[in-house]
Amino acid sequence: MGGVDEIRLTEMVFYGRHGVFPEEQRLGQRFVVNVTLRLNLQPAGERDDLTLSVDYGAVYETVRTVVEGPPRQLLEAVAEEVSQSIFAAFPTVQEVAVEVQKPSAPIPGVLLHASVRTERKRGQAG
Repeated sequence: MGGVDEIRLTEMVFYGRHGVFPEEQRLGQRFVVNVTLRLNLQPAGERDDLTLSVDYGAVYETVRTVVEGPPRQLLEAVAEEVSQSIFAAFPTVQEVAVEVQKPSAPIPGVLLHASVRTERKRGQAG
């Protein structure tokens, strides 16, 4: 692989029903997701060919399908499913970092958000 190249999609906002408490899964709330894809972008850059890269819109839809899909209790499970879905859909991606933020986490205090950030490599066993 060439250098370490990245594609980043930041602050994607979705409405999901994830959480440990029943009311979180019933009412739902906003989630903010950041994704960093690592792959060799040199061939795409040299040939100006999208088929050698990754379509940002397709990545967005992949993430949206997970976050707006079936409820999970843990942000960890949401992040893991996003990573595995990206690997399944985009064979050129070698590594993915996913951050899932929960701005309205049910915590008795003031905070910007609670979040989980994971990094996975293609073929990495859990």
